[in-house]
Amino acid sequence: MSQHLLMIEDDARLAAMVRQYLEQSGFTVSVAGDGHGGLAQLTNPAKGEPVDLVILDLMLPDIDGLEVCRRIRALPGHLSQMPVLMLTAKGDAMDRIIGLEIGADDYLPKPFEPRELLARIRAVLRRRGESPTAESTKLRFGALEIDRDARSVSINDAPCDLTSYQFDLLVALAERAGRVLTRDQIMEAVRGRELDAFDRSIDVHMGRIRAAIEADPKTPKRILTVRGVGYVFARQQD
Repeated sequence: MSQHLLMIEDDARLAAMVRQYLEQSGFTVSVAGDGHGGLAQLTNPAKGEPVDLVILDLMLPDIDGLEVCRRIRALPGHLSQMPVLMLTAKGDAMDRIIGLEIGADDYLPKPFEPRELLARIRAVLRRRGESPTAESTKLRFGALEIDRDARSVSINDAPCDLTSYQFDLLVALAERAGRVLTRDQIMEAVRGRELDAFDRSIDVHMGRIRAAIEADPKTPKRILTVRGVGYVFARQQD
């Protein structure tokens, strides 16, 4: 069965072109022309197939893409972890930062090459579908447990709220505990490709991860910043 993508985009011409390209690449694609319609299709898929990823435009006629992303993250159960790839025509870096802060997994500015969109979709879905070996499913660091099979994080059995992409970033660091990683190395480990020009997006995600797993995000004990280099996941934790 092909993977099902939901594109929330009010530009009908662009949506039709992208849909055709992605369907030729083996995906099933549904399109919604506004935010409310997209949320309705996500919770009750038009094709009767669960959605695997949302392609979300920032500028929509009813509610903007940022609000749609917020509402997706507030949905119950597994839907709250739905991968979201955000599109925008705006060039302001602040839009990208806000989108990442509220839970978008990746970000692609318009105009874009369809091949790059396809590559990013495949990268996000590949991360979601990767399964670790049985002998190394869980990582434990004191009260912190990372279950790579269930794709969940908990502290003293209390769940931590992370997006799919943030989970992958945390795993990339935890698997290399004690080793200082540059932003490029972290993104390469997660995406399997070179970091794009906007490398500061990694800092936004790290802030969100710290907010979820640190007792005091302002004085982190688990994910430490190495000034001028990158980040390190501490081996010994309280």
